Amino acid sequence: MRIVGGRFRGTALASVGKGDPEAHLRPTSDRVRESLFNLLAHGDYPPLEGARVLDLFAGTGALGFEALSRGAAHVLFVDDGAKARALIRENTDRLRAIGTTKIYRRDATRLGENRGAPYGLVFLDPPYGKGFGERALVSALAGGWIAPGALIVWEEAAGASVTPPAGLVPLDDRRYGETQIRIFRLGDPD
Repeated sequence: MRIVGGRFRGTALASVGKGDPEAHLRPTSDRVRESLFNLLAHGDYPPLEGARVLDLFAGTGALGFEALSRGAAHVLFVDDGAKARALIRENTDRLRAIGTTKIYRRDATRLGENRGAPYGLVFLDPPYGKGFGERALVSALAGGWIAPGALIVWEEAAGASVTPPAGLVPLDDRRYGETQIRIFRLGDPD
C-alpha cells in the first residue's frame, strides 16, 4: 500500500498483513483511493489545500495521509484499536508528518464534545454492515466535530444500505468492485 498522489507519492505505508486476525483492519485499496482523490480533485468540491480532515475509523490512516499528501493542513485520526494507532504512528514517522497529524484514541461512535475547530473534510470507513457509520456521524454532528458545509466521504460495502443523519445532502455515489463511496455535504450545497 502506497500514497498514490501528491508530495508523498510513492511512499509505502505500514499496513497489516493479509489475514492478520489481530488487527481487524481493511485498508482502502490504492486503486479506490486514487479514484476517490481524482474525483475530489476534478469534481465540483472544495480544494484539499489547507483542509482540516477528520479520519474516523482511521485504520492505517491511508485516507488521511493521502489527503495530507495532496495539501490538507491537518488530519485527526480517530481509532480505538491498538494495532491501528501503532500503524498510524509508524506512518506519521515515515512521512515526517508529526506537526500536521494527531491521533485520538476513541470509539468513533462516541466522540464526545469537540473542543477545537470543526473539520471541513470527513472520511468515514467503518467496519462494513454494522451500522457504525450512521452512529459515528450522529456522534460527530452532536459533538460539533463537523463544520457547516463540510464534505463527508463514506466508504461501505458495495450495495450496502446506509442512512445518513438529517442535514447531509447526497452529492455522489460510486462503486469500485466490492467498495462503495458515497459523498455528502453538511447542509445545503448551494
